[in-house]
Amino acid sequence: MSLDASDFPLPDRAALSTARTVLLSRGRFIKPDVLRVEHNGRRFVVKDFAPRRVLLRATFGRWITAREARAWRALAGHPSVPRFLGRIDALALALEYRPGRALSRQLELPAGFVSKLEAAVASMHARGVVHLDLRHQTNVLADERSGAPVLIDFGAALVFRPGSFAHRFLLPLFARIDRHALSKWRTRFPGR
Repeated sequence: MSLDASDFPLPDRAALSTARTVLLSRGRFIKPDVLRVEHNGRRFVVKDFAPRRVLLRATFGRWITAREARAWRALAGHPSVPRFLGRIDALALALEYRPGRALSRQLELPAGFVSKLEAAVASMHARGVVHLDLRHQTNVLADERSGAPVLIDFGAALVFRPGSFAHRFLLPLFARIDRHALSKWRTRFPGR
């Protein structure tokens, strides 16, 4: 089911601790835990720095959560990006759960998948966001139903205000990293 932040209030930290969760990815050192959460009959994803060490939580965890939330907000309504549902607190954010499969050599992709991925990334760049970690196969999914590309994990992303000096001059430099990753996907899945 598709979610919007207005559909229901996000759980606070206490409610999150009692919600039904499935660990999707255990974070290490500077990475958050990623959980699939069921709360009030809804399913969504939570990226959470709370399990990290105190110093990391108090510094990097808060900073990276705020920075990533900024990228998700900039991409609101992008069809290839799950919806940002909000921040649970300074260390955790909630996202729409979009079931999909990580790209692997065994995965059968629909025709035109890589072209759609390139268009999704170009649209992301037009909104002032560069991902910077698209080469990692777990950050690009094939939607479980449609097979369309889904971009996730904006922890390394940079956001440039459209029309700003940085958007005009720095975004194109950083966008090369994303385009290089796209060329690797095109090589890996020729004809797709």
